[in-house]
Amino acid sequence: MALKFISAEEAASFVHHDDNVGFSGFTPAGCPKAVPVAIAKKAKEEHAKGNPFQIGMFTGASTGDKLDGELARANAVKFRTPYQSSKDLRGLLNSREAHYFDLHLSELAQSLRYGFLGKVDVAIVEAADVTEDGEIIPTSGVGITPTICRLADRIIVELNKKHPKEIRGMHDIYEPQDPPYRKEIPIYTPSDRIGTPYVKVDPAKIVGVVVTEEENEGGAFSPLDDVTMAIGENVANFLVSEMAAGRLPKEFVPLQSGVGNVANAVLGCMGANPGIPAFNVYTEVIQDAVIALMKEGRVKFASGCSLTVSNDVLNDIYSNLDFFKDKLLLRPQEISNNPEIARRLGLVAINTALEADIFGNINSTHVSGTRMMNGIGGSGDFTRSAMLSIFTTPSTAKGGKISAFVPMVSHMDHSEHSVKVIITEYGVADLRGKSPIQRAQAIIENCVHPEYKALLTEYLEMDIKGHTPQNLNACFAFHRELAESGDMRNVDWSKFNK
Repeated sequence: MALKFISAEEAASFVHHDDNVGFSGFTPAGCPKAVPVAIAKKAKEEHAKGNPFQIGMFTGASTGDKLDGELARANAVKFRTPYQSSKDLRGLLNSREAHYFDLHLSELAQSLRYGFLGKVDVAIVEAADVTEDGEIIPTSGVGITPTICRLADRIIVELNKKHPKEIRGMHDIYEPQDPPYRKEIPIYTPSDRIGTPYVKVDPAKIVGVVVTEEENEGGAFSPLDDVTMAIGENVANFLVSEMAAGRLPKEFVPLQSGVGNVANAVLGCMGANPGIPAFNVYTEVIQDAVIALMKEGRVKFASGCSLTVSNDVLNDIYSNLDFFKDKLLLRPQEISNNPEIARRLGLVAINTALEADIFGNINSTHVSGTRMMNGIGGSGDFTRSAMLSIFTTPSTAKGGKISAFVPMVSHMDHSEHSVKVIITEYGVADLRGKSPIQRAQAIIENCVHPEYKALLTEYLEMDIKGHTPQNLNACFAFHRELAESGDMRNVDWSKFNK
């Protein structure tokens, strides 16, 4: 069947008000760009005529500004799931002008197949190549691409010439069967291949191919500072000590790491530590540091859902495919983030906390308990299933006015039962085998900023009875003080009934 080449504006004509649209990619990697911009333009034109135009949005994770940003600014978002990082979209969500349901990333594809989230009308996917018999080669991110392509009535392909068709073979596309027919997912090492190097679709559903030549919207990471470097070194030294104690095998285990500057610093420090052998990565996002360590021989293989790297690094990969092609593998997110595989491989999972309380509960998503930041992402997929789950965070924010550690988290995403270790620039709190009071003492002693140690110790000593000594009159005092004076350090416990 001959492919039909169309403009982005023509492609947008296949997207209608109230449609549910699935997009390829995972972070800005692999996301379509030209067609979402055209859809946003169409939405503005319809609104100017007095007509409604909004769509439901399924994505792999966060996206680039040309997707989430453009559609948010056009007020074209009916609902959004499962994760986002756009300032403009975040504004819509927090003002409740668009609905958002936060979701574990590994669950989205199967939730769509089960029909929990409604119909997928249109799939818009970026490709490095597409054939007339319906083989689509994804670019630098996979996300939910195979599932939305199978479920959608209409498929629009953005054929992006910035991504060479020679990357064919870097992807492993596999969808598990749904219960009661599901079998084990046969991945026993990060390099195991179990699927096909392409997404197979019914070519009759491809309504058009839009040719583009747009770079990923992946910016470079900020320079590492003393705090992020100290966190990275504390993580690396802790893992070395675990190996010395026999709690991690001398061969090490595959690593999962979240996205961001702290995660990049952790990876770099692990690679630089001679006590850690060359290791494999089984994760969702493959970052700049992984590629650098791969070139140095410190990372042997990396399996993920996306190449969430700066454009310079991505171009380096594409210029050296002979070196990288047998060391990188990109999978759909229900495989990259699958709890079954995380448990089987015995991952060390390292993710970032927005806020933690002194008893080991983690808030990954909400500022002061009410305002959505980005979402839970894949942290929950890995935290409960890893051999060792670690959360990292700088001890303070906003020049010390905000403590990352509070008496009680204002929103809980990961409970104390899943969180094994917390690490800041000051040290390591190993929470394994500890009661609530022991966890609190370990966190205050090892992780809390010096300016907050006395405040949190005093809270702990309020003589509240019970297994977990929470003072329900005072447990949100830090948050209340931040709202009232702008600085958590101003808390005065004498105001509260002890």
